[in-house]
Amino acid sequence: MRISKKTPQLSKNEIKKFFDLAEDSERNRAPKILHNKGDYVNKVFNFILSDSYMQPHCHPGDEKIENMYLIEGSFALIIFNDKGVVVDSIILEKGKKEFIAVPAFTWHTYIMLSERVIVYEEMDGIYNPSSWKEMASWAPIEDSKEALIYLKSLKSKLIS
Repeated sequence: MRISKKTPQLSKNEIKKFFDLAEDSERNRAPKILHNKGDYVNKVFNFILSDSYMQPHCHPGDEKIENMYLIEGSFALIIFNDKGVVVDSIILEKGKKEFIAVPAFTWHTYIMLSERVIVYEEMDGIYNPSSWKEMASWAPIEDSKEALIYLKSLKSKLIS
């Protein structure tokens, strides 16, 4: 596992700009991509609002370990088995657990626990949209009516 020696810094203007983009996005999130096309190490800041739904997915490829560094806010990483049953949830919050490495081939999604979240992510492997991630067939697709219901059910399981 490769852990970033130094997380890139963000200015207040960049933070405002990307949260504004997230607010204007149907997905309620916005990425700031730091790597160049064809780079082996992918680096991105994700600016995510509380009601953003990410369809559960996995990254197929032994090198695709997703290193996540919490910069602002709090979120829960939800881990599923192959049938879509929640098997674990890990909460990341400032001053407590601020880093996690999601193993390759692991079904996962994120549930925002604060209004705004910034996550810095790194993952090895040259980006190819057709093989970068596999979406879970057992979960609703993003921007569907079922997605918000599913998101609410996942959040309620965290609270109960």
